[in-house]
Order: sequence, then structure tokens, then C-alpha cells
Amino acid sequence: MGLLAWLMVVLMTLGLPALAQQEPPTPYATLADLLENEQSRGELITQLRELAGSEGTTAAVEAPAAAAEPTLARRLAETTSQIAGDLSHQFSQVVATLGDLASGQPDTAIDMGAVFSATLNLVLVILATLALFFGFRRLARGGFTRISQWSQAGSGLTPVLRLMVAVAVAATLDVLVVALAYLGGNLIATFLIGEAGELSTRASLFLNAFLVIELLKAALRMLFASRYEGLRLLPISAAEASYWNRWIARLIGLAGYGLLVAVPLINVYLAPALGQAFGTLIMLGAFVYAVAVVLKNRIKLRDALEAAAERSSFAATRISLGLFARTWHLLAILYFVVVLLLTLLRPEDALPFVLIATLKTLVIAGLGMLLSSLLTQTIGRHITLSEELRHKLPLLEARLNAYVPNALRAIRAVILVAVILLVLNAWGAFDLAAWYASEAGRTLTGRLISVAVILTVAAGVWLALASLIEHRLNPETGSGEPSARAKTLLALFRNALAIALITITVMIVLAEIGINIGPLIAGAGVLGLAIGFGAQKLVQDIITGIFIQVENAMNTGDVVTVGGITGTAERLSIRSVGIRDLNGTYHIVPFSSVDTVSNYMREFGYHVGEYGIAYRESIDEAIVVLREAFDELAASEDHRMNILAPLEVSGVTGLGDSSVNIRVRIKTTPGTQWATGRAFNRLVKIHFDAKGIEIPFPHTTLYFGVGKEGEAPPANLRLMKQNFDIDGRPGGQPSADQARLGEHDPRARPNPKPGEDYDD
Repeated sequence: MGLLAWLMVVLMTLGLPALAQQEPPTPYATLADLLENEQSRGELITQLRELAGSEGTTAAVEAPAAAAEPTLARRLAETTSQIAGDLSHQFSQVVATLGDLASGQPDTAIDMGAVFSATLNLVLVILATLALFFGFRRLARGGFTRISQWSQAGSGLTPVLRLMVAVAVAATLDVLVVALAYLGGNLIATFLIGEAGELSTRASLFLNAFLVIELLKAALRMLFASRYEGLRLLPISAAEASYWNRWIARLIGLAGYGLLVAVPLINVYLAPALGQAFGTLIMLGAFVYAVAVVLKNRIKLRDALEAAAERSSFAATRISLGLFARTWHLLAILYFVVVLLLTLLRPEDALPFVLIATLKTLVIAGLGMLLSSLLTQTIGRHITLSEELRHKLPLLEARLNAYVPNALRAIRAVILVAVILLVLNAWGAFDLAAWYASEAGRTLTGRLISVAVILTVAAGVWLALASLIEHRLNPETGSGEPSARAKTLLALFRNALAIALITITVMIVLAEIGINIGPLIAGAGVLGLAIGFGAQKLVQDIITGIFIQVENAMNTGDVVTVGGITGTAERLSIRSVGIRDLNGTYHIVPFSSVDTVSNYMREFGYHVGEYGIAYRESIDEAIVVLREAFDELAASEDHRMNILAPLEVSGVTGLGDSSVNIRVRIKTTPGTQWATGRAFNRLVKIHFDAKGIEIPFPHTTLYFGVGKEGEAPPANLRLMKQNFDIDGRPGGQPSADQARLGEHDPRARPNPKPGEDYDD
């Protein structure tokens, strides 16, 4: 097409003299004549080359100017200049038109009869349509009341879902009322007013405006239902709902009927300049009225929003409501400024565009608020599982209450972003469809969906595996009471699973969003090698810990001696063990410092006791007494289940300075050897006392000495024999019952808990 245009220009240039003298030939015949002539063909080629060179130069010169986008200040200045010019032009046209009308010229004369007839017919159509509308609204009032009552006191659904369903049904009924009034107005205007069987343009203008405006008001009534508490989406009082509904309805009616009905009629019956000027005055008046109402209610609405923000239990809601409370009036004024500018710059299609964009904004914002409210109620509601499931998996409910609210918060953030994008798309500031059709839009959307799916699957896998481990550890739901080794290994496996799952998920997410994880893996390998050289102690801890777990050297709850510390192993990791000693001190012992693990809780234990008797006592009698004490211990309710074998008497193990030592050994269940030994020591003392067997103690010999000649006589001491009763007063010999008082006195009977303490 460009080459053909240049050929036509050359053709007109070369053939202009001939075209002035004769009948103009067809372009194709002239082009053929030019190409047949060698001279003209050469001239044509020369001129084409010159034009091609000049085109390239012009394009090269104009390219930078075209590439330079106008700045924001320049665009604002141009827009302001255009608006000022349009207003000045409209004012001059209005003055000229009024002057022509005042002059009474025939071409500008107004047929007052036609204007009166048209006005009368239009008024009749308006009255009939409004009468039908209010009549249908009155008939539907009972339906609105019943729907509102069900929304407030119904059952079977959550309050938010009931509200959504009720508002949807009420909106459908409201739209049906508007449609019936619109249809009735069309029938009346067609068959009863004016020429029968013909719908006048005036009536059509009003009826179309009525349909659009009342549909907008119906959408408005979904938010501000002043008469029906159960049909109001916004959580405000009835008085406030009535105020805002009335104010916005007036604004919509003023702008809608003025621009859609009054302006076209003025254009037809008076003058287009007057209609355009009247439309500008309507928009300026609506703008001033709207800004005045916004500024009047700025403080009141700000306080209400801040109070709602304080009542919210979610940080994101509090922040967003607090920010909106301080900026809502600016956003409202900005909206009215945009509407005014669009009306002034694009008067021919501004109002339909604004109405459609506003309706889309209300619908999008309303749906977003409903979904957000539903999610907020879901987030705030505590997830409760069945009693059977809580019995099987006690920690699952806590995990769900930790994960699900965070996921719902993320979904609510996505809804907010989607609402913003859809609102911008409704106003033409952002082409959402074109962005999604582009490669960047499809890529970003696909990656976000993939990341969401990956995180959801990872969370599901973790919940399933953690619940399975919890099920195995639960003695009431698994295969009985798990062993100490099973508890230790399952706890370590759960920690290792969490680390592995987090690492794999992060790697997959990074790869999905376009980050090359190859260098990360290589860097991690190099970093791990460097850490291995620089942290050999840590590596030694881990390797030693692995072998300790493989060899089953200790488990959680075992009493062990590790690194010179004796205590109960409370926590085992792959790197260290946490030990609580007898004094309650908690020790963390790294496995690299462990040379020997002494475990007191494997299969069985022994109480080894050595009991000394005086040299004058009978060893055989003492052994018999020891067996009697053991028999009493074995018959005890508290200890007989912990004794695994009869008493082992090793015999005399040594002849001490003041005693003959006899060793015995009692085989017990693991962990009860200390409590069993303490109970046996108590019985040995009682039985020895009852049999009069002395448990010796160190004796001291006093020597007063004499000189070499024997001149210093030894000191003369007289020992007086005196008995004392059990209270320390002089008296007779203690009875056998008094000798065994400690056996019967409850204060002398300790009650240690088997398996929870041990000897140093």
C-alpha cells in the first residue's frame, strides 16, 4: 500500500499538465504508458529513489521525537488546556445560540406547541413508569421482609453464607421489579400515550435511563439496605445506611436523568450547544455536591472505620482499615474528579463508560468484601475435629489451626490483588485480558499457581507423615506402648523429615519461579565442604550420633552416664544429648566428647549391697537375717513386681578394720534397682536390730601412757551400766515392739517412685 501511494503521487506529479488538458485516464493506463516510455521510466525510477532517501532521513529525524514520551506534567498541562478550551468554546457557543434564539430568526425559532406536547407526553410516561415501579416495590415488600428474617434467624448455613444467599435472592427480586416497571412503561408509552403502536424517542430516552439508573440503585441497595437489616452487606446502622443510600441515589438520579434524558431533549428541541452546556453544568453541580457531602462526613466515617479496625482481631485487617479511614475522602474525591474529567473530555460516551465502570467496581468490591468476610470468619473460627480423630491424632487439630488460617490469609491477599486489578481494568487503567494474553502475564500466573500447588502439596505431605508418626507413638492407637528406641528413632525421623521436606520444597519453588538452582546446589556443596573442614567437631558430633543411634546405645528416658555426667536422657538429637541429673541440672553433651555410654536401663538392673557386721557376730546368722529381709521385701506390694530373681548372696567379701563385709545382689527390672536397694537397706537395718546383730562402727582406744620407769599409773575409769527408755529417759530395757518402731511409724517409711530416681 505504501509503494502504491508513492506511485500515485509520482503519477499525479508527472502527468499533471496532461491531466489539465484532456479527460483523466485511469491510473493503471497512465502507469502503463509511463513504464513503456524509456525516458519517463528512468525519471520515475530517479524520483522514487530520491523520495526513498528523503523518507529515510525524515524517519531518522522524527524517530527520536516520536520515541520521546511526553512527561506527566506536560500531559497534565495539555489536558488542562484542552478542558479550558472546551469550556471557553462551549460558553461562546451558548452565548451565540442564546443570541440567535433571542433574535427570533426563522431558522432558530422554537415550535412551542411541539415542545409542550412532547413535554406532556414525556411527563405522562414518567408518571406511569414510576407508579408501576412503586406499586411493584410495595407488592414485593413482603418478600423482602421474609428474606431478611431468614437471613437473620435462619439455620443450616453460616451467617455470611445466609447473608450472601439472601442478598442474591433479594437482588434478583429487585431487578425483576425494575424490569416489570420498565416493560410496563414501554407498553404504556407505545399504546396509550402519543401515537398508538409507536414508541417515541423521548419515551425511549427516559425508559432506557430509568432502567440503567434503577439497576444502579438496586446494586446500591445491596450495600445500603436501610429498611432490611438482614439484606445489608455493610455492617452499619440503619440510620447511616439510609443516609448514604439516599445521598448516592440522589447523585445517581441527578447525573443519570440529566445527561441521559434532559441533555438529548435540549439538543433536539433547543440547540446542541445548549445541551452540551447543560450537561457540563449538571456534572459540575454533581461534583460540588458530592465533594461537599464527602468533606462533611469525613471525620464521622473516619472514626467509624477506626473503631472497626480496633475491633478486628487480625493485623492485616486493622492496618488496611486504619489506612482506609485516613484516606477514604481522598479516594472519593479522586473518583469524582475522574468522572468530571471524563465527562468534560469525552462528553459523547463518558456517562455510559462511567456508569458501567462504577457498576463493575461496586460488584467487584462487593464480591471481594463478601469473600473476605467469609474467609475472616473461617480464619477466626477454631477448627474442631471429632472426638475419635482427636483421640487418635492429638496434635492434628493444633496443626490445622496453625496452618489453615495462614493459608486463608494468603488467599485473602490474593483476593485483594485481584479486586484491585479488576477495578483498574473496569476503568481502563489496566488491560487485564491483554496482560494475561501476553507471555509475561501467562508466565507469572502459571508460576504463582504452581508455587501455590507445591506449597499445598508439601503441607499435605507433612501433615500426613507427621500424623502417621504421631499415630505410631500413641499407645492407645498404635501397636501398644512404643519402646524407648521407637520413640527416639521416630522423633529423629520426624525432625529429619521436616528438614528434608523444607529443603526440597524451597528448591522446587526456586526452580519454578525461574531461579537456576544448579549454582545453588554447587555452592551448597562447596559451602558444605568448607564447613566440613572448618567445623570438624560438628561433623564428628553428627557421625558419632549416627553410630550411637544405630547401635541403640541410649534412648529418651534412659538413665545413662555420658561424658562423666549421670542423669536421665531427656532429649536426643543427631548432634547431642540433653541430660537431667539428680539435682535437676540440665546438661547438653555433644557426642564428640562421648567416649563411653553407660546405660542403666537395659533389660535388667542389680542392686549390689555390702553389709558389715561385728567380728563377734555369726556370719551364717547374718546371712539368714539378710534372706529374711529380702523375703519381706519380695512380699511387699510396692516392690515385688520389680524383683526378677531370688537374693544372690556372694558371701564375705572382706575383713575390714572393724567389720566383716557380706555382699548380696538383687536382680530388678531396669530403672528400679535404686528404689529396691533403698527399701532393702531399710529392712536390713530393722531386722539386724531385731536380732541384736551389731552393725559396727569405728572404735577408738584411749591410751594414757606411762614413763619408762613405769611411774605414771594408768587412769582408773569406772563404767556405770544404765538403761534408757525409747525417749532418752532412764528406764528399763526396750521392748521388741519398741525396737521395731521404725517399721510401723509412717513417718519413717519413704515412698520413692520406681524408675524416676537413682543413686549417685
